[in-house]
Amino acid sequence: MFVVDSMVQVPEHKADDLIDIYRKRSRLVDQADGFISFQLLQNDRKPGELTVHLEWESKEAYLNWARSEQFKKIHELEKQYPDQELQGIVPKVSKYEVVAK
Repeated sequence: MFVVDSMVQVPEHKADDLIDIYRKRSRLVDQADGFISFQLLQNDRKPGELTVHLEWESKEAYLNWARSEQFKKIHELEKQYPDQELQGIVPKVSKYEVVAK
């Protein structure tokens, strides 16, 4: 299994706005080959710290998704957020190979 985490830091007063955006997400990734799950995590001590947690069957499945037109489409939409504070967010992406369960 392969895990990808994308952490963003937003002003605390914008956290609920971003959560709402993810609750209404397109779900295109859900149909990708090898996709297992999506979770949006909120740090319980830092409410403005949110992490998109994706689980994949393999690194190859994730890379295929990351190279897809659907991936490009989703990330182009992010650049069009009407809220300027959210529009400029740059995530810190971490990738992990699951080595034990």
